[in-house]
Amino acid sequence: MNVWKLPARTIAVFVLPCLLLYAALVFVPILVSVYSGLLDWNGIGESTFAGLANYKAIFTEDAVFWPALRRNLTFALFSMAEIPVALFVAILLSRFVRKPNVFVTGYFLPVILSVVIIGQLWKTIYNPASLGGMLNQLLIAAGLEEWTRSWLTEPNVAMYALYFVALWQYLGYHVLIQFTGVQNIPADIYEAAKIDGADGFAADRYITFPMVVPIFKISVVLAFIGSLQAFDTIMVMTGGGPAHATDVISTHMYNMSFLSMKYGYGSALATILVALCLAATVIINALFRRLESHYS
Repeated sequence: MNVWKLPARTIAVFVLPCLLLYAALVFVPILVSVYSGLLDWNGIGESTFAGLANYKAIFTEDAVFWPALRRNLTFALFSMAEIPVALFVAILLSRFVRKPNVFVTGYFLPVILSVVIIGQLWKTIYNPASLGGMLNQLLIAAGLEEWTRSWLTEPNVAMYALYFVALWQYLGYHVLIQFTGVQNIPADIYEAAKIDGADGFAADRYITFPMVVPIFKISVVLAFIGSLQAFDTIMVMTGGGPAHATDVISTHMYNMSFLSMKYGYGSALATILVALCLAATVIINALFRRLESHYS
């Protein structure tokens, strides 16, 4: 096999355009947002430098921020809890289904649907029975009328209804990732383990999971960061209501920036969200580095 040995300058020439584009679309907006978070600005008129006043108001005076952060973290925990389920489904598909790609494609379909379609679909499912809500009608038909709820308008229930929609939507995404990792494990490893008496789920414990830990980490990072950035489904289904009961940091940021016209305040919220994502990524990578060293 011929391997081209290119000088570093040649490699830099090819990498530099993409690097510049990435910096322009990612890092520059982040820096602008960090700077805007230091301003008292409505996004249109003159701005006044306010220093850390926006951050002080967020942490000490904002009654929406801390509950929104708690919902974000709960959302992230729910999202990560589905990843072991996705791995289990991927193992079952790989082991017991003759043409698993058909099922993987079926699981993945909700991911490619428009968020507006998904939001309207589930709003219809969650409607009261008098408005044709399928979930409440099924509960009534099963004799569980006391379990019926106004799923999207009761503050104690609405956020959990949204959690379920997100888990349903992205389960197939993680099944696809885990299925790819499982399929890439050489079959002869399982054959050798079977000779030594390790078969079925015992082989999964000592072979499958240790070898898919890097893939598992990818799903965990994507699920956690995606949950911190949750926005579109919530805005379509509840808009952050009722009474801020389903507000998360991103929806609160949107409301403060574009509805309350506090662009500097919203930029400060965006900066906090970016910092949370970076911190979560570093912590998850550190934890999985220890896990990978344990299995190596």
